[in-house]
Amino acid sequence: MTLSVAHITFDCRDAATLSRFWSEALGRPVDEGAQPFFASIGFGAPGPEPAWLFLQVPEDKAAKNRMHLDLTADDRPAEIARLVALGATHVGDHDEWGHRWSVLRDPEGNEFCVASR
Repeated sequence: MTLSVAHITFDCRDAATLSRFWSEALGRPVDEGAQPFFASIGFGAPGPEPAWLFLQVPEDKAAKNRMHLDLTADDRPAEIARLVALGATHVGDHDEWGHRWSVLRDPEGNEFCVASR
């Protein structure tokens, strides 16, 4: 039996707002019908990329993510500037073992990394 990733799901305060940030970041449209309590990107779409789901929950994020996304970019500094302009926060840069990456937070504080390709 083989597993595959079907969805990446975010708990959030406002699903419509957070989905718009990730839509712009990924260059993928928010699906029709986005609401503050539920929104999606690519739900039911064909192809290998997983859908992104955003579900409203009553509690705020309280601690560092136990899991995070690692994304890659051809021009990491330019991509970081673009993401910050969209509402991300640039937390810091790292250069270890021949790899360079930056840690960011989305508008609701979820950590993610952008690495050089």
